[in-house]
Amino acid sequence: MKPAVLTGEHFITGDVACAEGALAAGCSFFAGYPITPATEIAEHIAGRLPETGGTFIQMEDEIAAMAAVLGASCAGAKSMTATSGPGFSLMMENLGLGLVTQTPCVVVNVQRAGPSTGLPTLGAQGDMMQARWGSHGHYEIIALAPSSPQEMFFLTIAAFNLSETYRLPVLIMADEVTGHLSERVVIPDASKIKLQSRPRPKGRKDRFKPFQAGMNGVAPMAHAGDGYKVHVTGLTHDERGYPAMTAEAHVEMISRITGKIRKNLDRIILVEEYRLDDADVALISYGISARSSLAAVDEARSKGIRAGLLRLITVWPFPEDQLRRLASRVKALITVELNLGQIHLEVQRCSAGAAPAYLVGHPGGTVITPGDILRQIEEASGR
Repeated sequence: MKPAVLTGEHFITGDVACAEGALAAGCSFFAGYPITPATEIAEHIAGRLPETGGTFIQMEDEIAAMAAVLGASCAGAKSMTATSGPGFSLMMENLGLGLVTQTPCVVVNVQRAGPSTGLPTLGAQGDMMQARWGSHGHYEIIALAPSSPQEMFFLTIAAFNLSETYRLPVLIMADEVTGHLSERVVIPDASKIKLQSRPRPKGRKDRFKPFQAGMNGVAPMAHAGDGYKVHVTGLTHDERGYPAMTAEAHVEMISRITGKIRKNLDRIILVEEYRLDDADVALISYGISARSSLAAVDEARSKGIRAGLLRLITVWPFPEDQLRRLASRVKALITVELNLGQIHLEVQRCSAGAAPAYLVGHPGGTVITPGDILRQIEEASGR
């Protein structure tokens, strides 16, 4: 049996790095359905999971894949699926089930240009609002946006850790370009990879309440077969897991599934700042678009324009406080993304007019170039 962690330096794609990150995180179950440009994740992990004692299942569609992932997690497995836009749409109902039942798992969306079938082989970042609000009702979600194959590896581990810590599905919002990009990826020894496991119940089994919040607002999780009495339903339910059809019970349940995220924002949100200390113009970007933004910042600096970059690693929950502080001290904000302004709406909302906000974006198919961004930086700075 081969080790779960293939230590060393590898020249691999982002999709393969994601699969290896899942294995390094302890993933033992993958269910999925082939879809461009995420298929390589399934292909790679299909060969590797049996080598590490895990299970791979190709399901009949993405609806079933999401259901299988939730079921495996309830049985104690760290589980994952991967898809792209059309499949992500099909997963939304069961994503909501995972959220309301507080079932940890990881869902990877390697985004392509849409709507509908769109451009299957070309990249976009058009599913970002769907990631936040795609399932009905009110909830909180965690979504990470890698910008390199190396980050596809490490952020997959981070996604599993966050999912286990806070008991919910966590999204990796990659894009076709990052997924298919080949670069050097360094995989550390397993002893240097910090892993988290879901909180487990203690005490008398006959008094166990499966949705009674514990540390950090997160309820301990009993696995199928542990001997605990567990009732799981998508209906509004009380701390015992039994349906409770009242407005009061619904308020209490929603407070539980949103509060565990809202009370831990400082532990969840990750951003990276580049040359922002003295910036007059701040770019806000993520994923592959952040790489073009980085180059545009350096080019602007070479022309004497004080530009900087706030790279969103965690897109949801949105880093509202960081954005507000940034808006209060710069002359202009520029959102760079491969859509027509989905995250830009959040930038506008949080900046609240403290600084003018511009958008450099298009609906996908090609990468935004540093030159496109530089022209907007020059305009925003008055050059």
